[in-house]
Amino acid sequence: MSTCPVQFNNTVIRDGHQSLAATRMSTAQIIPALEMLDSVGFGCLETWGGATIDAGLRFLNEFPFDRLDAIRKRTKTDHMMLLRGQNIVQYAHFPDDVVEAFITRSAEHGMNIFRIFDALNDYRNIQTAVKAARKAGAHAQGVLCYTTSPVHTIEKFIQMGVEIEEMGCDSICIKDMAGLIPPWVAYNLITGLKKRVKIPIILHTHYNGGIGAATYLAGTEAGVEYIDTSIVPFANGTAQPDTARM
Repeated sequence: MSTCPVQFNNTVIRDGHQSLAATRMSTAQIIPALEMLDSVGFGCLETWGGATIDAGLRFLNEFPFDRLDAIRKRTKTDHMMLLRGQNIVQYAHFPDDVVEAFITRSAEHGMNIFRIFDALNDYRNIQTAVKAARKAGAHAQGVLCYTTSPVHTIEKFIQMGVEIEEMGCDSICIKDMAGLIPPWVAYNLITGLKKRVKIPIILHTHYNGGIGAATYLAGTEAGVEYIDTSIVPFANGTAQPDTARM
C-alpha cells in the first residue's frame, strides 16, 4: 500500500456539469462558487475545453475566451483544460499551425495544464499539441484512454504510458471516460506504470458503473498522485465521484 498522499483535482466547472447537465452552466452561475473552490486546495481546477466551448457558442451566447478570462482572474489554483489533440475542441483534424496557435493563445489567457488525448490512442495526433503546450510554458499531460478489448491489456496500456513519457509529456492521465475500469485493473495498471515511468500519474473515472470510489481507492493504494473529483450536485452518476465521498 502506498503511503504517499493523493491530491484531488476538481472537475465541476468542466466535466462535472458537462456529464450531468450538458455543459449548460453559464459563467454568471459559476462565478459565485469560484472563491470557495479556489480556497479548498485542489491540485487544479478543470475549467475549459471539452464541450465548454461548443456549448458556450451554441447555447449560452458566450465567447469562450471571455469565460476563461473571467474564471482565471478570480482564482489562483492552476487551471486545466481537455484538448482533443489534433481536433483541438472539435471533431475534425486541424493543421498543425492552427493547433499551435490555439494552444499559444489559451496559455496566454491563463491556461496552465493541457490534458491532451486522442480517442483512439493514436499518439501521432497529440504530438503537435504536446510540443506546443511545452513551448508555451504550460504543463503537457498525455492521456491514456482506457477501454476494454482483446488487445487492450494492462501490458499494452503500460507501453502506451512509456510512449507518453518518451514524447516529453509532464504527466500521464489514465482517462476512463465510460466508468469501465475496475479497482483491480486500476491497481495493477498504476503499479506497472510506476515501475516504468517517472512522471506523475492522474486517475480519472466516472461513476456510471458504480465502482468509481473503489477504483480511486485502489489507485491511491497503488501510488497514484492525483484523482479527479467533482462536487454535488454535479458529481457521481455519469460524472466523477464527489469530493466529499473521496
